[in-house]
Amino acid sequence: MDRNSRIYVAGHKGLVGSAIVQNLQRKGYSNIITKPSASLDLRNQSDVETFFRYNKPEYVFLAAAKVGGILDNATYPADYIYDNLMIQNNVIKCSRVFDVEKLLFLGSSCIYPKFAQQPIKEEYLLSNYLEESNEAYAIAKIAGLKMTQHFRKQYGSNFIACMPTNLYGPNDNFDLNSSHVIPALINKFVNAKDEVVCWGDGSAMREFLYVDDMADACVFMMENYNDSQFLNIGTGQDISIKELVEMIAELTEFKGKITWDTSKPNGTPRKVLDVSRLNNLGWYPATSLREGLAKSIEWFKANYA
Repeated sequence: MDRNSRIYVAGHKGLVGSAIVQNLQRKGYSNIITKPSASLDLRNQSDVETFFRYNKPEYVFLAAAKVGGILDNATYPADYIYDNLMIQNNVIKCSRVFDVEKLLFLGSSCIYPKFAQQPIKEEYLLSNYLEESNEAYAIAKIAGLKMTQHFRKQYGSNFIACMPTNLYGPNDNFDLNSSHVIPALINKFVNAKDEVVCWGDGSAMREFLYVDDMADACVFMMENYNDSQFLNIGTGQDISIKELVEMIAELTEFKGKITWDTSKPNGTPRKVLDVSRLNNLGWYPATSLREGLAKSIEWFKANYA
């Protein structure tokens, strides 16, 4: 990419897409193409074709997706598999038809088996069963990354893919019914008076990456990586949900009672990515979990509380 390349960021208002736009702008990229979902439904093939024909993007960051937490995934699995398949099918196909020079597809670490060996290497994909609660979303994301590989194989398209760990930060979804664990906990603790109820028993282990680091890794890959092998993006370090809850409680100065609802699922027991491939290329995250949580809490207070 050069500073005047036509760069389309699909999903530019979302958590990752907005951070990618900001990262590109900070680095001097001046020709960034965006289109809100209200005026471009990426599930509609005809609309996507018209958009690509008119705008002629040279580089595409495919960050658009239907995303949500355990409850939302379990409640609306048909929507998750349909919407995500349609979005990525249309954008990836049009990127080939309209001669996009390079595309980066963003997946999710939920593509890996529920009981995968830890830390999770890229080659563990499709080696066992998925976590049941987000199977629909995971299958869609697996299909997306496989599309990039097979379009490269059949057409020679320079399409690459990455699999980020659990993300959080500004512009996240903080709705308690559909959000992931960190934004849900931030919402609960900031607004709580006497008690916060948390799902499961707190034993599950998770890895978290601040969204600005994720965006930086995406731009790094677009600038430097041109291989069919998708790459994990993360910190390579995990923390128990119990420790995470205690850290958020401290940062929000919550003094009330924390209750664990063990009737609710823990999800996958442990999930931490092996990020050695990306590290070996020269990229490392810059934001500690504590620093990222503090920034996220302040952003939530300024925009929601």
